[in-house]
Amino acid sequence: MSIHIASTTAPVNIATLKYWGKRDTALNLPTNSSISVTLAQDDLRTLTTAATSEEFPEDKLWLNGKEESLQNPRTQSCLKDLRDLRKQLEEADPSLPPFSKWKLHIVSENNFPTAAGLASSAAGFAALIMSIAKLYKLPQDASELSKIARKGSGSACRSLFGGYVAWEMGSNTDGSDSKAVQIADVDHWPDIKAIVLVVSADKKDTPSTSGMQATVATSELFQHRIHNVVPKRFQEMKTAILNKDFAAFADLTMKDSNSFHATCLDSYPPIFYMNDTSRKIVKLCHEINQFYNETIVAYTYDAGPNAVLYYLKENEDKLFTILYKIFGNNSGWESKLTPQKQNFLIEQYNEIKSQLDDNISKMVDAGLNEYITRVILTKVGAGPQETSESLINDLTGLPIVE
Repeated sequence: MSIHIASTTAPVNIATLKYWGKRDTALNLPTNSSISVTLAQDDLRTLTTAATSEEFPEDKLWLNGKEESLQNPRTQSCLKDLRDLRKQLEEADPSLPPFSKWKLHIVSENNFPTAAGLASSAAGFAALIMSIAKLYKLPQDASELSKIARKGSGSACRSLFGGYVAWEMGSNTDGSDSKAVQIADVDHWPDIKAIVLVVSADKKDTPSTSGMQATVATSELFQHRIHNVVPKRFQEMKTAILNKDFAAFADLTMKDSNSFHATCLDSYPPIFYMNDTSRKIVKLCHEINQFYNETIVAYTYDAGPNAVLYYLKENEDKLFTILYKIFGNNSGWESKLTPQKQNFLIEQYNEIKSQLDDNISKMVDAGLNEYITRVILTKVGAGPQETSESLINDLTGLPIVE
């Protein structure tokens, strides 16, 4: 059996200016533009291997070791677009093998919880698109391919780039101008780091797609957001990134997270993505900024309860002195902090303990860590990467079983 194989990794991106609401559900066209930070793949990534062979009888997908259906209309739309692009190459060069007519085997693995508000679908569809594009040797650039990824999962289009990314909503009804573009690469502002506090690894009560539809249909606040709030913020946040202005970036990020969740609450019936733990972390961030009398941390929440906290590398010790005291018993720190660093943070906390106000002291003693399942320490990172690592056996075309 002749099997052709290609593998790609793709990152998670976390929006700082949220995408929420669709003007066309079939094409996944958004009601507003959005901005995100791509996170490092060492910590959050999807690895996908795509294979094709004349002898494969049908398309197949395996996700995290389990065979899944490929009949989802969104996935089918992505596969059709990719095959159409490959067919154009084959028509221009008849010597090419007819991959566009052959079936695909796709194997994908995440190194983080799926469907838990950690943008797993974004990384997943980005990796799927890029691995097949590599397999098909498509010449299209990342922005063009982002239009296909967008059809699979809206935010997936932003995962085709590293660094700081904008998804321009566009205005054409066919979606031809709704695509991702890079605002700045990772090297422009490499000092942005992030800590993810995983509040719950369970699946969401309200999936993002149905949540968006409910908000668009019932929230009056949503209309104000997309027409008056987001367009101004979009320009302000791009400027903050280009100027490496963390205070402005942080304030805009927190305000937009609040605005997004306010529209969810304004939906009828209301949609609750954040929980009590999420809200306590919001309060903690404001208390930390107030204590240091500067904005050193910014929170944001996607459609889930997990907190993503952005901060500058230079402020890590200030932030971790308090966070490690609260969440130090949660797993995740040990992968990035040496025992010496952990001891240093404990010593630093003991030095500032008497200076803390009652609000922070109460949160330190409240047992907030009991509601956190995992801590992920990460930073701004690169876009999709080609890799020689394969999840498919090149002799059988089936997933490699360890």
